Amino acid sequence: QLVETGGGSVQTGGSLRLSCVASGFTVVNYCMGWFRQSPGQEREAVATIDRDGNTNYADSVKGRFTVSKDNAKNTLFLQMNSLKSGDTGMYYCAADLVRIKYCPETPYEYSQWGQGTQVTVSS
Repeated sequence: QLVETGGGSVQTGGSLRLSCVASGFTVVNYCMGWFRQSPGQEREAVATIDRDGNTNYADSVKGRFTVSKDNAKNTLFLQMNSLKSGDTGMYYCAADLVRIKYCPETPYEYSQWGQGTQVTVSS
């Protein structure tokens, strides 16, 4: 099970930190990802992190977002800075319980999903 928290409404340029607590498996052992979906849009990968801590980011968030994990808390994080209106959407964390490296960016590869947390960025 995955449970996200930390979403909210912020102004352009603000910051938010999303958290995703896992139960039933250990986040450090698998590919983990953050995805987002806006109304009428497909779900897209924002950031992924593998077992060794290697990360990948969507071009639109590079330099602004940071994905990390706390092994002791079994939690995945997404630090979002310099937020833009285009970052608005529902954010989901997900786990690929098959791969440990070369994390995929396609949602269907991930078998475990949280319920999502809404992020709204306004000017």
